[in-house]
Amino acid sequence: MAAVRGLSLTAAALRAVTPWRRSSTLLAVSAGPQTHREASSSSPEAGEGQIHLTNSCVQRLLEITQGSEFLRLEVEGGGCSGFQYRFSLDTVINPDDRVFEQGGARVVVDSDSLAFVKGSQVDFSQELIRSSFQVLNNPQAQTGCSCGSSFSVKL
Repeated sequence: MAAVRGLSLTAAALRAVTPWRRSSTLLAVSAGPQTHREASSSSPEAGEGQIHLTNSCVQRLLEITQGSEFLRLEVEGGGCSGFQYRFSLDTVINPDDRVFEQGGARVVVDSDSLAFVKGSQVDFSQELIRSSFQVLNNPQAQTGCSCGSSFSVKL
């Protein structure tokens, strides 16, 4: 099952993970001086270094997040194509994070991951077999797997 391997988390799984992240030591380790750099993905001058949120993504995030929670998008090695997307709910903004906000919904991407997803769209897709956040139209990706969770980068 893809959600078990961390390839794609459903909204319900994201909600279930949230209490664990709040009490984990990882949260304490990553806590520190917080830098809050916002870039609105809805602005007309939103460039290639931006992450764009679809309306379905904004709507779903507003439904599942509470208080200062946001969706964190990370890129890590793995998957069938070399890199994979990882989504989680978080509350800590680190110094190297970029915040993309639209309609009150926030997606945060660390600077290393941003290099792999800049110019992409984050969408929420509901299908019969799964509901998940997905990265669409990634200009940095050369190829991807059929499920959309992993990709290879353009050289």
